[in-house]
Amino acid sequence: MFFFAYNILSLFLLIPVIFYHLYRSVSRGRPPAFRERFGLLSATDRTTLGKKPVIWLHAVSVGESIAARPLLKALRAQYPGHAILLSNTTETGRTISSTFPEKDLCIYFPFDFLPAVCSSLRIIKPELIIIMETEIWPNFTREAVNRGIPVILANGRISDRSFGRYLKFGWFFRPALQEFSSLCMQTETDRKRIIAIGASSERTIVTGNLKYDIPFQPVRDEEKARFRHQYAIPSTLTVMVAASTHPGEEELILSAYRELLTTCDNLFLLLVPRHPERATEVAVLLEKAALPYRRRTTLMVDGEALFHHGEVLLVDTIGEMMGLYALSDLAFVGGSLMPTGGHNLLEPASLGIPSIFGPYMNNFREIADLVLQYGAGIQIETPEKLTETVRTVVISETLRQVLGQNGLKMMRDNGGATHHIMQEIARYL
Repeated sequence: MFFFAYNILSLFLLIPVIFYHLYRSVSRGRPPAFRERFGLLSATDRTTLGKKPVIWLHAVSVGESIAARPLLKALRAQYPGHAILLSNTTETGRTISSTFPEKDLCIYFPFDFLPAVCSSLRIIKPELIIIMETEIWPNFTREAVNRGIPVILANGRISDRSFGRYLKFGWFFRPALQEFSSLCMQTETDRKRIIAIGASSERTIVTGNLKYDIPFQPVRDEEKARFRHQYAIPSTLTVMVAASTHPGEEELILSAYRELLTTCDNLFLLLVPRHPERATEVAVLLEKAALPYRRRTTLMVDGEALFHHGEVLLVDTIGEMMGLYALSDLAFVGGSLMPTGGHNLLEPASLGIPSIFGPYMNNFREIADLVLQYGAGIQIETPEKLTETVRTVVISETLRQVLGQNGLKMMRDNGGATHHIMQEIARYL
């Protein structure tokens, strides 16, 4: 009865969903890719998959795609005879995923509209489906299971903010959750939460967080110099990267930066909005603050005039974050000064770069707690503390080194999720 009602509802929602995706695509200058979203593959894509058995891994956006890298590498190494298909929902996720050498094919995930789902599964014929974190699509999951295809949830998590909503709509999620062959959750809290929502306790296990399995090592001096040359940044500057910032945060960061320039005579700011399409909006803020800046997309590698103290590089691209962390001396991780939920602190930690972050880390509470436990970063309680905290870290190279080494130790001590999830995958392949 549930699936009948769901499919009737999906018919009514299909037209507004199409218009929404069309609007997003046109407004961001990207093709809508309706062929793939309706479960159709081009002849070229079918040839790419060939006759190999297919492992289908779905990662909704950028964060999930990056978290999936250790698993993708392990799948490629352990199952070389399989084709690996990687799907995304968002355009930015697709852009990042298309650069991963481990995948054979990258597509957009189909709409959860029954004909689209049936078409994609009929054409691709995956041997196994792995869904990253907490993407729950009733038609897709049910149709896969009906065709004898096991579906695994990998790196599953239920954040503090979303748990109440999931519980409230448990009647909607329960039928789909019951279809999963295995649910690999990040923590015991996540396991208990997804069972409360409706997952089978017998099929739900704790495997750890894949994000801890990203490669980690301190940035070598020659590597830092290479990245700085690439971005026309002198080695003499102390570089702070403000990463994945959201509306309302840039004003606070720029205000702090202007104040810091009066006492720190070699400071430089990399400003990286979470969504590159906001670059023009952020550029207006830089002009109002009277801060000289250049955009990443206008930066020439050779012959570019070097940046100076007090200037700003506005990054209006995606896919460069790890290189930007590598050339920096400290990082402010955004989404945390406003009630957005925070972003991934493990990326700077994996390079030995100290991080500063705000009070709103609801979506990364476990990671934030671990960073504080290991002394790998500093959390500020209010935006007013930003200037003072950055100044403390900027003027003390010793403090930066201690925080960075603690981050590397944290990464070393908490890996292993890939191994546990691969053990679960081996049950089905």
